[in-house]
Amino acid sequence: MTPTRVVAVCVVGEERQLDPRRPEQRTAIDKRPADGPVDVGRLGPVTDHVCDTRHHGGEEQAVYAYSEHEARRWADELGRELPPGWFGENLRLDGDTTDLVVGTRLRVGATLKLEVTIPRTPCRTFALWSGEDDWLARFMARGDSGAYLRVLEPGPVAAGDPVVVAHVPAHGATVRDLFRATRPDRLRALLEAGDLPPKVEKDATKALKRAD
Repeated sequence: MTPTRVVAVCVVGEERQLDPRRPEQRTAIDKRPADGPVDVGRLGPVTDHVCDTRHHGGEEQAVYAYSEHEARRWADELGRELPPGWFGENLRLDGDTTDLVVGTRLRVGATLKLEVTIPRTPCRTFALWSGEDDWLARFMARGDSGAYLRVLEPGPVAAGDPVVVAHVPAHGATVRDLFRATRPDRLRALLEAGDLPPKVEKDATKALKRAD
């Protein structure tokens, strides 16, 4: 199901310290729905920020989107509410995110334009935040990673804004294909398409090696 609407726009509620073994390490995974429009620049929502800039953020990971229906599926499985922002996402969308084709361009609201790049790789911080046993293994096995996006044209975004698919590349490789590395034909087509953002090319190359 292609996303058609923004369910929520989420930014940092407060920084947290989750790992008692690393008291100096803080995380901005705790996102909260914003009231009203949020301006999105080249590095993401201007009222959001990244603590671990080595592994998160940057132009190719400026915005993280997660699917509302997948969040609800997890909520049913875990037996608790997982409100917008729980996955650390900036955008909770009403349709699929992981099954978007890499390079898909989305027009969100009146002026914001985004392009799908790479999957989210779950980390120890995410595991600690979840409070669930074997969370990383379960998240990996499910395969619904959500999608990072880069900003092609900055602009404001708010809950309820329409999402329009403006372009879908012909190679067919999805974010899930990068995450699971099980479709070498699609990964080759992606790499052969050329002119890829560096992180997309890096992820696709690694995924193809795993698939082969």
